[in-house]
Amino acid sequence: MADPIHAGGCLCGAVRYEVRGPALQTTLCHCEDCRRASGAPVVAWTFFRGGALEWTRGEPASIGHAERLRWFCAGCGTPLLFVDPSLPGFTEVNTCSLDDPGRFAPADECWLADRLGWMARSGGIPGYEHASPLPEE
Repeated sequence: MADPIHAGGCLCGAVRYEVRGPALQTTLCHCEDCRRASGAPVVAWTFFRGGALEWTRGEPASIGHAERLRWFCAGCGTPLLFVDPSLPGFTEVNTCSLDDPGRFAPADECWLADRLGWMARSGGIPGYEHASPLPEE
């Protein structure tokens, strides 16, 4: 059976991508970096294997911070992708930039140590003070 292909892109439509293969992990991240980069109190991420993403329209902009890279649309600012070079086996796609984000419910919450006091925990999923345990690559 062929690997599934998941499409996504930015709000204005200037940047589109396809990511091939199954989701390896889904998480809600409360870290300060994700909050500031998104302007939201928590960010949903879906992990795919490294190299599984292909840009199909437009060229995203990127910014490096804390030795990691984030890709976003330069036109509308939509956060799209996160890559940590210390985790070469994984590509983290902003779940809500996928065309069908409802298919990727979070399995856990990470960086609870940075969680805003007024932001409630999601019920029924495990939480981790720092990074979530990663699946086998």
